[in-house]
Amino acid sequence: MSITKARNIGIAAHIDAGKTTVTERILFFTGTTRKIGEVHDGQATMDFMKQEQERGITIASAAITSAWDGHQINIIDTPGHVDFTIEVERSMRVLDGLVAVFCAVGGVEAQSETVWGQADRYRVPRIAFINKMDRPGADFFDVLRQLDEQLDANPVAFQIPIGAEDTLRGIVDLVRMRAFLFEDGVRSEVDIPEELEEQAREYREKLVEKLADFSDDLAEAFLEEREVSEELIRKVARHCVVRSLVTPVFCGAAYQNIGIQTLLDAVVAYLPSPADKGAVTGVDIDDPERTHTRYPTESDPFCGLAFKIINDPYVGQQTFVRTYSGLLRPGSQLYNATTGKKERISRILRIHAKDRKELDQVGPGDIVALIGLKNAHTGHTLCDPDSPVLLESVRVPEPVISVKVSTASRAEQDKLHASLRKLSLEDPSFLVRTVERTGETVIAGMGELHLEIVVDRLKTEFGVTATVGAPSVEYKETITREATVNHRYVKQTGGKGQYAHVVLRIEPMPGSGFEFVNQIVGGVIPQEFIPAVRRGIEETLTTGVLADYQVVGVRAVLMDGSYHAVDSSDQAFRICGSMAFKEAFRQALPQLLEPIMAIEMATPDDYIGDLVGDLTRRRGRVENMRRYRKGSQKVSGEAPLMELFGYATAIRSLSSGRANYSMEMKRYAPLPVSLHEAVLAEAKKRIAEGR
Repeated sequence: MSITKARNIGIAAHIDAGKTTVTERILFFTGTTRKIGEVHDGQATMDFMKQEQERGITIASAAITSAWDGHQINIIDTPGHVDFTIEVERSMRVLDGLVAVFCAVGGVEAQSETVWGQADRYRVPRIAFINKMDRPGADFFDVLRQLDEQLDANPVAFQIPIGAEDTLRGIVDLVRMRAFLFEDGVRSEVDIPEELEEQAREYREKLVEKLADFSDDLAEAFLEEREVSEELIRKVARHCVVRSLVTPVFCGAAYQNIGIQTLLDAVVAYLPSPADKGAVTGVDIDDPERTHTRYPTESDPFCGLAFKIINDPYVGQQTFVRTYSGLLRPGSQLYNATTGKKERISRILRIHAKDRKELDQVGPGDIVALIGLKNAHTGHTLCDPDSPVLLESVRVPEPVISVKVSTASRAEQDKLHASLRKLSLEDPSFLVRTVERTGETVIAGMGELHLEIVVDRLKTEFGVTATVGAPSVEYKETITREATVNHRYVKQTGGKGQYAHVVLRIEPMPGSGFEFVNQIVGGVIPQEFIPAVRRGIEETLTTGVLADYQVVGVRAVLMDGSYHAVDSSDQAFRICGSMAFKEAFRQALPQLLEPIMAIEMATPDDYIGDLVGDLTRRRGRVENMRRYRKGSQKVSGEAPLMELFGYATAIRSLSSGRANYSMEMKRYAPLPVSLHEAVLAEAKKRIAEGR
């Protein structure tokens, strides 16, 4: 199939907007499945994990291939819950187009804005589908307004609904100026109902006027009041969507099978193919200043990006890859430009959620799973060994919450660690660490639900029953001033001794990174020992100095030192580097940073005062209040995560169950001095209990 006939699309939205239901209908109407799976009865094709079926939410983005009107559509269904934002992030990195789903009642919600921002960051062209037009309170035109005002989406209605709530029957196609009714999922074309003709002409004119800003031919026809052809509208609309100039808006009710076929027509007509997206540019692995371009052709060297890992009990590790250029066949050797290692693939699979089809080759612009790769992780570039190139990776959010996990026996503990390693490979936003001082295993993630799912998977998939501690906040450790130490590590044992000496300066640096600067001259420390000093420091960054929290925002400068011709070793300098860093850190006015969460509440006016007062008591602040719909408002603000445990219960209680909220990680900020000692005391108590 021609690359121009391919579409790599994502379906993303706020939780409960109906993304998975939309996807299930797409799979049914494209003939990919013979039966419609439902989220509420745990039978959704895309929700194939046990935890997804039980909870009725999507956790892991699932890739599936379908066909419509002679086009191959690779679909990635993504989670709406903020705890699984890494799934959306890595999907966005490899998509060509996006269907953003909005609830006709809820409109633009907090996670909608997050998803939209992710699409902006990766420059993903998109169309919007306003779903659930059959629900009480559905308002297509109000959501259209929200898309404009809250997302600056430059939305253009390409359809308007015929009816709403329980009178919804179909849609009016404003490009063709025809109506489509949907009876038991069957689409029939009819004349526009008389009562909608005037409104349809009004919105058709708005559509043409908007597109006229981007086409001289269309502008000329519009100004001269000539009839504008469907072909010209489609051509200009496609040009605008591919360049993210406008957002076409469609509508329907997926659960009632209304509007899905016309949405598929829009995916094919307006979203870009890999050819439309064009070449990708990466950097030279030896010289980051040089770039290399890969075109979506079979004649270019192979290049692809690994964006997801799944450990399958039957075929082993599946590495999901978006191909950008060249041809790849089973048995081919690939170069991992991120790690500098070569690997061989044994099989190429096209994935249909939990089913697989083996391929004898894959070309550019496709999404497949490779079997046989051992060391490829999310964000790694895979390419032709003779033409290496390094592509932009995937942004991974910082975990904000952690729990201790343990098992009853030593044998179970080894199994726990092996299982956690596999899970952390699948999900880069899930971290595992062992606390050096206590030997405890700590897992960290994006929220309580995220970690609940991990513990559940340990039991159901890996057969590990883990005891889990209470959730705690993942603080960070940093410094506020410069400090220099002169540290000697001398240890004399029965045989050979150990000697290392370093002079180390540490200083604050912007952001959450770490930088190591080597200023050693004249060989006062041999070059071969410098990496060991850095390793010792980096190990300390992970385990922390104050209370086992990760160290961030520090630059370490190795200024001077000395060595012993016999007693110096890698190990001695690694230990010395770590000890010197800890000593300097304690002198550099260290402080804890706490995660601050962005919060958005939708609430009836009657409860605004109580909810705002509660947020203030939690050290939170309100940043914005806006009219949501008649009698209710949206409140945006922020608050420290440590104050938000049990927040869902508090909001339900204060609003008689009528308000709802969502939150996501926003930034880290210094912990107030008044709380600093209490948090440290609690951490030290935890460490003492763990010994």
